[in-house]
Amino acid sequence: MMHQQPFPLSRRRVVLAGAGAAAALLGPSLGGGTARAAGRSGARAADSLQPYASYWFPDSLPSGTPGAGITWRSLAAWTPEGDRDLAFNTATVPLAERFTPVAANTTARSGQARISALAAFDHTAGNPSQGSATADYYAPTHWAYIDELIFWGGSSGEGLVLAPNAPVVDAAHRNGVPVLGTVFLPPVAFGGNLRWTRDLVRKDAAGRFPLAAKLVEVATAYGFDGWFINAETDGGDAALAADMQAFLRALRAAGAGHGLRIIWYDAMNTTGQVGWQGALNARNQPFFQDGSGPVADSMFVDFRWSAQRLADSGKLADQLGRSRYELWAGVDVESRGWDSAADWDAIIPTGRDHVVSYGFYRPEWTLTHLPAGRTPGQFHAADDRFWSGEGLDPTRPAGTGGGWRAPAVTVADRSTVTALPFATTFNTGHGLRWYEDGAATSDAPWNHLGLQDRLPPRRWSVRTTGRRPAVSLDFADAWRGGSSLLVGGALDAPATVELFPTRLPVGAGTVVEFAHRADAASGPVTVEVAVALHEPSAPGEPAPYTYLPAGTVEPGSGWRTATVRLGSLGGGTLHALGVRLTGRGGAPVAWRLGSLAVREPAGRPAAPGGLTVTDAATADGTTSVRLAWRRAAGPVRHYELHRVLPDGGRRFLGGTCGAAFHVPGLSRERGEPALVLEVRAVDELFAVSEPSSVRHPW
Repeated sequence: MMHQQPFPLSRRRVVLAGAGAAAALLGPSLGGGTARAAGRSGARAADSLQPYASYWFPDSLPSGTPGAGITWRSLAAWTPEGDRDLAFNTATVPLAERFTPVAANTTARSGQARISALAAFDHTAGNPSQGSATADYYAPTHWAYIDELIFWGGSSGEGLVLAPNAPVVDAAHRNGVPVLGTVFLPPVAFGGNLRWTRDLVRKDAAGRFPLAAKLVEVATAYGFDGWFINAETDGGDAALAADMQAFLRALRAAGAGHGLRIIWYDAMNTTGQVGWQGALNARNQPFFQDGSGPVADSMFVDFRWSAQRLADSGKLADQLGRSRYELWAGVDVESRGWDSAADWDAIIPTGRDHVVSYGFYRPEWTLTHLPAGRTPGQFHAADDRFWSGEGLDPTRPAGTGGGWRAPAVTVADRSTVTALPFATTFNTGHGLRWYEDGAATSDAPWNHLGLQDRLPPRRWSVRTTGRRPAVSLDFADAWRGGSSLLVGGALDAPATVELFPTRLPVGAGTVVEFAHRADAASGPVTVEVAVALHEPSAPGEPAPYTYLPAGTVEPGSGWRTATVRLGSLGGGTLHALGVRLTGRGGAPVAWRLGSLAVREPAGRPAAPGGLTVTDAATADGTTSVRLAWRRAAGPVRHYELHRVLPDGGRRFLGGTCGAAFHVPGLSRERGEPALVLEVRAVDELFAVSEPSSVRHPW
């Protein structure tokens, strides 16, 4: 199982779902899976229109009755036409291409070890398709270090095949990270039944694998990138192992034309039994590669690896003609995060080539270890420390010894900022309020990762000869979305905050535009845009910046928009973008950056059309609606929905990258004859279209 040493059953937090079916709730091993406890599922009954992330059993269903809020479904019976939630679960952001800039430090390497992250965003059942009304949500932003994300879940009481929800896929794709769904065949101790394994690999009369084709159909319909296959139900035989190996080959072949990936977890071996090897060896090699070539694109190596086992695994991959970095050595961070014990030199030694890649199991620890009442700011502070290291500056990394070895120390970051227009509002995909042009248009907390922006990858690279200011993603105020970038501290010398490695063309009409302000308690701040038309001279060296003046912002003067023209640079390619801040007389500063764009002249996006209420339901005095519309012509980043109030004001309801949305819990305002809703298209510069509207009678 996916742990480094045996754990007592109590740590697995086993719950019962349905008629006595055991399922692990957020357990510490791959065998634990995730389940949604029945007591947390009651909200679903109050709104029959709420869409959820999809989950299935391969074919046959458990005996008994599902728990509250759980729907048992057969993947074999699934069709796109019969999927009432498909429009809400379909990701639409294409997988972006990435480049690797000159490394921020001398220890991070490109072309060697990479990182797979296996994370649970919610329980298997009852995971909302399009975000929810809470800011207490795992919102990963360090995509620059991640090579692929596994959307982890599944339990014997709910379902074993889990499709990622659209917000996670859209956020990851915007940053060039593929997302894989999970096929989880649990241990018998957690309700696993070998019939589900046999269902998965069953052949039809023509010798084909119907569920391999069905998995490809699901991934392509939903817009994600493949499957993580975890077969941990014991009791099989060599014939079942052979069927599983043939199934994997069929699944990979069927998905290849769609760009899908397959990851095999080191559990079932060639005997058909579950025997975790902690290595790539003869017992599991046929699931990775056989005499006919690759069977899986990569393999997640169980935690019981050792330095010798990983060294031997890398050598075997080399002999097979495969990259050793297609092997993910599991690192369990679920319980202890950056205090997790790991033999880092067995994976990513500092003085020689990396041995294999590594996979984080449950990095959402950066959220879950925080106490009740945690805030988004506390989560991002912990998440920055996890990925960047305790020093919070990848240009000055620490931790090459036996303690925590943060990804920024060893893995080169990547960037997708390669084309105009580029813009960010430093929105993390969750917040305590929603802001538009510096004003809150909703006071409700929210999360929706599909609305997340591309964020600075190097948290936080600051160059100064004086005291280093603190840099953070802050949720107390924002220009747009839910957060802004805050720089605070005593600036006794100019400080350059490096924001984005880029590959952006610079022409005569190219400008940098940004919204910023100084908080009331701040001293005045003089701002310059830092731009570099060339790479740094060597890893760890600063970019050769040119500093272009953008004026001084006074405290309490509110949000201001500044525009700096780049035409004087004479053209070329913008390789790095940041800001240089100078205080006055050493006074403390609290400067916010609310938006940042590199653009050329552009107009507004076209409006979507045909906004329609496709379904409505009333419960407990509130109305919920499902909406759909026609996509706007031309490029659209996402869509935003508002309610028009009787006094003419507008209240933000949510957003999505798709063309369908569910709005729950609407109450009638006094004197309101009908509910009036609007949808607008938002482009990459966050310009907003004219609305499409609909009236729905109360």
